[in-house]
Amino acid sequence: MKILIRAIVGFFVFVVDVVYGNRSYPRFYVLETIARVPYFSYLSVLHLYETLGSWRKADLLKVHFAETWNELHHLLIMESLGGNQHWFDRLVAHLVGVAYYWVVVVLYILSPGSAYYLMELIESHAYHTYDNYLRTHEAELKTQSAPQVAIDYYRDGDLYMFEEFQTTSGHEFRRPKVDNLYDVFVNIRDDECEHVKTMTALQIPEARLTLRSPHTVFVAAKVLPAKEV
Repeated sequence: MKILIRAIVGFFVFVVDVVYGNRSYPRFYVLETIARVPYFSYLSVLHLYETLGSWRKADLLKVHFAETWNELHHLLIMESLGGNQHWFDRLVAHLVGVAYYWVVVVLYILSPGSAYYLMELIESHAYHTYDNYLRTHEAELKTQSAPQVAIDYYRDGDLYMFEEFQTTSGHEFRRPKVDNLYDVFVNIRDDECEHVKTMTALQIPEARLTLRSPHTVFVAAKVLPAKEV
């Protein structure tokens, strides 16, 4: 199964590279539109299981919803940069997104680990795409202002949802800079790394039952003795 998933992701990456070339913002817009979809698929299936009375695990729902919220703000940032101006890019993003939703729903029902592995590869590709973009355009990006939507999400707004998808270490949450557009892309890149770590961890079957959201861990750390957290 993993070989097939790697082949599908590789083909998708090849097609995107051919179609978009150096059109960076439209490419990012399409990728971020599609990147939200698997988290919607996970939530839909988990809500179905809960409705049928066969499963209930609030922390997993919280984390996946926070991940959709994070990808939404990546998308809003790309829209603020003009990535969605052309009708063709919007059409591609919406059509692929709808098809991708149902593919992931079926895959998640049949094999949750495979669905998480698929997303691990997608998010890993996104991380390296943004990392390469940062290295190529560092000087240019540092001269441009950060979009307001990025400032609100990463610094000045309600940070609960930003914190809730993070794979924290030592019960500390990221507090990134948002001084210019370079900082914004660094933050997006680092978000993708957070997603990769979560997707990797959730491929362990018992992790889907034992996972605790960052705020659950953070609150427990303040209430319980350190050896019990």
